[in-house]
Amino acid sequence: MYIEVKNASKRYKVGGKDAVVLDNVSLDIEKGEFVCLLGPSGCGKSTLLNVLAGFEKLESGSVKIDGAEVVSPSPKRITIFQNYGLLPWRNVLKNVELGLEPRKLEKDRKRKIAQKYIDLVGLTGLEKQHPRRLSGGQQQRVSIARGLAVQPEIIFMDEPFGALDAITRMKLQDDILKISREEKKTIIFVTHDIEEAAFLADRIVVMMANPGRIKSIVKVPLGDHRDRTSEDFLYVRDKIFELFNLKADSYIEYYI
Repeated sequence: MYIEVKNASKRYKVGGKDAVVLDNVSLDIEKGEFVCLLGPSGCGKSTLLNVLAGFEKLESGSVKIDGAEVVSPSPKRITIFQNYGLLPWRNVLKNVELGLEPRKLEKDRKRKIAQKYIDLVGLTGLEKQHPRRLSGGQQQRVSIARGLAVQPEIIFMDEPFGALDAITRMKLQDDILKISREEKKTIIFVTHDIEEAAFLADRIVVMMANPGRIKSIVKVPLGDHRDRTSEDFLYVRDKIFELFNLKADSYIEYYI
């Protein structure tokens, strides 16, 4: 198995009391899978993502990627957040080139790689624009292109479209799904939006809070082509809604 999470547990101090953010969480993810971590605030989905990315450590349990224990961030794995994190004094091209600079590539080679991913995310012609001149959706596309340019094996995404309007959000969902298929990347995507999870994921990990744990794992049988108006999509969406009404002590490996 490519990614293995075994008995992962973590707690924080909140108001002088212990809050169990992850409670004995176990999860396996295959290479090339698109997995959504879905749940309400406080269920531990972002904490689990940060543990996988190497930003946080567990109190007990383990996380392995490709057989090696995760102890710190790696250039083979990138994280895209809701905050775009662009450098305002750099234009689009220079922002996308940022992650390539430690590799000391020749200027033409670096520019060619950056241009490939600028084109891939639909920003051709905007290379010389600075972030302040771009919409929120365009800025997030720059962030995605910058992450893809370093050719990571895994992309972690923490509610990357949460601050965008509904139409821009749907367009970026279409784009990231297409990119994930074309680039054959493993993507772990945090969201609290059921429709977003149903549209994007191969599997949905449904999480619940107090303590943070996996409630169920849903295999989404929709294939590469997703249509938000199809009966199949609406059926999957409604079944996931139903899962949030299950009793707190139940766990199910769910196949729709």
